[in-house]
Amino acid sequence: METVILEASSPEQIRAAVSRACRFLNRGQIVALPTETVYGLAACAFNPVACASVFEAKQRPAFDPLIVHVLDKTMLNQVAEVPADIADPIDRLVSEFWPGPLTLVLPKKPEVPDIVTAGLDTVAVRCSKHPVFKAVIKEIGAPIAAPSANRFGSISPTSSSAVMSELSERIPMIIDSGACSEGMESTIVRVEASGKTKPFIHILRPGPVTVEMLKKTGKVITGKQLPPVGEKLEAPGQLASHYAPRTPLQLLEKPSDFKPQEGQRYAMLSYRGQPKDGFIDLHPWHEVEILSPGSGKMPEAAVRFFFALRKLDQCGADAIIAEPVPERGVGLAIQDRLRRASAKP
Repeated sequence: METVILEASSPEQIRAAVSRACRFLNRGQIVALPTETVYGLAACAFNPVACASVFEAKQRPAFDPLIVHVLDKTMLNQVAEVPADIADPIDRLVSEFWPGPLTLVLPKKPEVPDIVTAGLDTVAVRCSKHPVFKAVIKEIGAPIAAPSANRFGSISPTSSSAVMSELSERIPMIIDSGACSEGMESTIVRVEASGKTKPFIHILRPGPVTVEMLKKTGKVITGKQLPPVGEKLEAPGQLASHYAPRTPLQLLEKPSDFKPQEGQRYAMLSYRGQPKDGFIDLHPWHEVEILSPGSGKMPEAAVRFFFALRKLDQCGADAIIAEPVPERGVGLAIQDRLRRASAKP
């Protein structure tokens, strides 16, 4: 099928693009929509056949659940139950971070198809703040299931051109609303009552809503975001190998870990391009991308991350070498993506 890109910059363009997207969605088809995190591949969440098309287009395994996007807290109640023992912290998280890049894992309502949750009794729910995505949900009047709009396991798309390179002729339409403002997938959390004043907030996938932000609501538990071997994924983005370029990527812990092979061309993904960090002058790199030149600002690094990784993947190098990013703020999410991108499938 031909994939059409509709620009959505002016109010008139947005109205026309949203209307056309809703026609596709209401017919059970799928479309790529912008969010503040990455571009998403959308289907009506209550339509299992449409959601199956998402898995088919992405070549996504059926065991990896989707995120369901809602318009507001009222629509949240259409897809999820909020247990009484965590109702207060969920209210605080919703008030503080919705709309925005925070996904909550909650017990699902029976109306949510099993294909959306990969058979789990929980559902991952988010409320995007992107005006185009919100307008689509409002017009169709129902939740939307939407993982990232790319081939499964590959680099997440933060522009319509990236979606086109991944899913051209697999989907009918992409709404182009420019680059994503966050550039990093949402933070996914599960809230657990502790019997004390503050609940436990388990980070299942780090993202733009950081540990520091969540500490106001509860005791934040991070660590390895992988389920035990043999158990189902608890949320999207938990596979050991994910977000990967086609070019092999090596994440260094220290400069001495780099052992170049003769005749190989190496590209460098640098955090801030500072010689004093010990990485940028290690080698005559084939190409260099710097996430946040100079002082190293984490939000800037996050916004540029997938764009820079995709650019290096297309530069003709034999391997990409990545220097580590400090695990503070959204740096925790960047380093998580680097580890998964460098892991062998």
